[in-house]
Amino acid sequence: MKFILLDRDGTIIVDKHYLSDPDGVELFPNSARGLKAMQDAGYALLVTTNQSGIGRGYYSEDDMHAVNARMAELLAEHGIELKAVYFCPHSPDQKCNCRKPAPGMFDQAIAEFGINPEECYVIGDKLCDVELGMARKAKTILVRTGKGLKEEPRCVGKADFIAEDLLEAANFIKESTNE
Repeated sequence: MKFILLDRDGTIIVDKHYLSDPDGVELFPNSARGLKAMQDAGYALLVTTNQSGIGRGYYSEDDMHAVNARMAELLAEHGIELKAVYFCPHSPDQKCNCRKPAPGMFDQAIAEFGINPEECYVIGDKLCDVELGMARKAKTILVRTGKGLKEEPRCVGKADFIAEDLLEAANFIKESTNE
């Protein structure tokens, strides 16, 4: 099976800055269509998300799990299944190997699913997402949703592709697979 690792806030859902209320979960307009196209192309979908709000004491792990459950519920309405959600609960000043761009979450997915990272895509709206993919030689896509437009200058020459949103990312992946 092939895998795509996706950032959560700013990539799949609208970044609401330390989102802790599941009622605030809002999919980007083309998130479901893009993720469905990726899934239909034979990719399993995994989420990797930095959640420093936990480490900073702004919300609990249970709050984050409720937000993730709401996101999964909204995606399931479109026939989309997330195989796993990996998260880093640490604040930037805490020393850990899981906060993106560190590869801890990717390594967890590799161990759990037997992934060959060089056959994966990593998609996100920040340089740290691109660098996560680069750390394990995965293909990388920056989306211009969330913080992507602002981050784009830092990602040019690093990301394998820059897409408007997840639907354009899915189209790129399908075209790349057909080559």
